[in-house]
Amino acid sequence: MLLILVPKETNRLHYAMQLVLVRLLGLDIKFTSDISVFENHEGAKFAYGVKVDEKYLFFASSHLLFESKISAIELKHFLYKGGLVFFPCTDSQSALPFDLFAACFYLTSRYEEYLPHIRDGHNRFLASGSDAFQKGYLQKPLVNTWSLMLKDILQSQFKDLNFRLPVYEFVPTIDVDAAYAYKNKGITRAIGGIFKALQKKDYDNVRQRVRVLVGLEHDPFDTFELQMSLQLKYNYRATYFILLADYGPNDKSIPHNNRYFRSLISLLADYAEIGIHPSYASSVQPSLIATEIARLAKILKREVVNSRQHFLKLTLPDTYRNLINNDITHDYTMGYAELPGFRASICTPYPFYDLDQDLPTDLILHPFTVMDGTLNQYMRLTPEQATLKINELISEVKKVGGTFMPLWHNSSLTNENEWNGWFDVYIKMVEKAVGK
Repeated sequence: MLLILVPKETNRLHYAMQLVLVRLLGLDIKFTSDISVFENHEGAKFAYGVKVDEKYLFFASSHLLFESKISAIELKHFLYKGGLVFFPCTDSQSALPFDLFAACFYLTSRYEEYLPHIRDGHNRFLASGSDAFQKGYLQKPLVNTWSLMLKDILQSQFKDLNFRLPVYEFVPTIDVDAAYAYKNKGITRAIGGIFKALQKKDYDNVRQRVRVLVGLEHDPFDTFELQMSLQLKYNYRATYFILLADYGPNDKSIPHNNRYFRSLISLLADYAEIGIHPSYASSVQPSLIATEIARLAKILKREVVNSRQHFLKLTLPDTYRNLINNDITHDYTMGYAELPGFRASICTPYPFYDLDQDLPTDLILHPFTVMDGTLNQYMRLTPEQATLKINELISEVKKVGGTFMPLWHNSSLTNENEWNGWFDVYIKMVEKAVGK
């Protein structure tokens, strides 16, 4: 057991220490503010923010973990051991020249997203507006890296400490915005789609629509059998997020009562984890979330605990509070549409901290690293360039024993039109991620 001397215990301090020392390093910890208890403890120990005798391991602190307000913070960046750090500490006795725990809290709480910032057309926090992008560490899981730095310090001081580190995992996730391109959408939408294609004089699309609807051609979005075969071949378990919204401008899923769609969801649930994909509309009308979760629960015949926002619509803390109120315990939205990388600078699942209420929660956030649409539609990379970028990210995650979580769509596995050549990207990603 590791004893930590602190000037006072706060929710932020507990959260940061639990995140780094327990979740990422697997240690058992205990806090005290009593110097005599600290000095009499014969096992591993260190002081944080409290100077004792020089013979004890000491980490200087900043103010962040000892306050409850949200205020503008001017980060002071500098290089340490070849990497970028911030929250500098000038005390020469400190084992580190920066407050590692405060820095980890700042990043994982998404502190900057509570401050005034510019949003994109979907009212989302911009990756390009983040400190991580502007200072060049968006594609580095700093929290994981720093935790291993701390491990080395603790291990050099206390040989008997038993570290239980996270093990690298590959968890592919698939968003099902529309299970089918043309079929099972209802007669009105089917006829409307044909007329729109005719107006554009896209006769190839008209022919494909008709052939699919009469059963002469496979629906291009129906790539699920292919996905299942890959899962069996490479021995991984995917997680699917299903859009069960009412039809709307940004929610064009298959009708939730369509029996073929419901059968597909039930089949997927036999081979994968299933979660809800809360609609775009639910971001402005939160009551819809309960309806959509109930639809999925009825199909699965079990409770729904996993979620990822459609369009990655995430506003802190409101989105997560709405999910908690609907008994969601795991969310997979923490990432950017605009750029790949680590939105919270971590590649390990971790609990959401509600900064407004200054309280930790039981909602576990699963950060994803890269999205298909980011590489193709936002960054305009070729399939070859995308593969190189994905490989770089996988290597970063493997180095720190994190979880590599890509976000893909069934519709981008068609190998047609704008996705021509991208099926190979997916295959190569899987092979690299599983170590083949």
